[in-house]
Amino acid sequence: MRFAALLPVLLLVPAPAFAEPCSESFAAVYEMVSPAVVSIQTTKINKAKAQRRFETSVGSGVVIERDGQVLTNAHVVDSAASLSVTLDSGTKVLARVIGLDSVLDLALIRIETTIPLTTARLGDSSTLRVGEEVAAIGNPIGLEQTMTRGIVSGLNRILPGLAEQPMIQTDAPINPGNSGGPLVDRCGHVVGINTFISEEAQSIGFSVPINSAKAVLRDLREIGRVVRPWLGIQGREVDASLSSLVKLPFASGYLVEIVDDGSPAERAGVRGGSTSVVVQGEEYLLGGDILTAIQGTPIRTHQEYVAKVRTLKPGQRMKITILRDGQSRELTLTVTERPRLPADLVD
Repeated sequence: MRFAALLPVLLLVPAPAFAEPCSESFAAVYEMVSPAVVSIQTTKINKAKAQRRFETSVGSGVVIERDGQVLTNAHVVDSAASLSVTLDSGTKVLARVIGLDSVLDLALIRIETTIPLTTARLGDSSTLRVGEEVAAIGNPIGLEQTMTRGIVSGLNRILPGLAEQPMIQTDAPINPGNSGGPLVDRCGHVVGINTFISEEAQSIGFSVPINSAKAVLRDLREIGRVVRPWLGIQGREVDASLSSLVKLPFASGYLVEIVDDGSPAERAGVRGGSTSVVVQGEEYLLGGDILTAIQGTPIRTHQEYVAKVRTLKPGQRMKITILRDGQSRELTLTVTERPRLPADLVD
């Protein structure tokens, strides 16, 4: 009887609604987004040259606020002596950098104009799936307003030198000048900022997920940079295959390969590797400490290391546990703000 009494109520519960995928034509997507895409021209001073020290370069950007805020790549505007932007209408206006993040290769600039601006809609990159159609809009090699199309070829790609940021991989052609332009879905929403072209392969480009960009916009607007905690350790997981192949007394943990100069880790006495060994095509720097815990939290993988460091605060004193010469030790260090490193924004 109880079941019979409940049955009418259960039947009244509506079935979950599933969002219909967008099916806009790419022509419609272009008409929707291209008015918000701009061409960026910079002049930089090359101090290493005795003559012709001024160098010009071009990139792309996307207007995200009506007050003139434009999202682009940091390497497009970094160290620019002068900065100008050409709007979709062909009007050329001056611009200035508001904030720059060398880690994500993102920059926020503001154009100086009273002309009404069209803004792009920022999407949700967490909903992307491999195989979805996307398009890149920008100004490759200085050609105005060009669209290329493709698919999402991969997600959460970790690239050399960009180990802190998983990227979107796409086969939509991305060429020099496209840097800083938007990657858009079939709804016309910006899902990524195009930033990286692989010179070693064809039809492989990479974009910063728009959710990562949205997460740092407030810092870029308010303080001009992104404040990140930093220990100064670069390494990788110590797995069973490595331990068995090199026949060393490894423990489970995070192999310290590089300790950055002047970092909290260096000041605390953490040791990096000194012996290069190639195992199954992978190069390892052996001989350094093995990091096993941060503030008592076990650390084994790079993802665990990055996730734990993100919870720390610059100025915080904390303890790490390392294994050295088969003995466990505790070291105390003071977290600092991550500085700009030599590898940041290197072409």
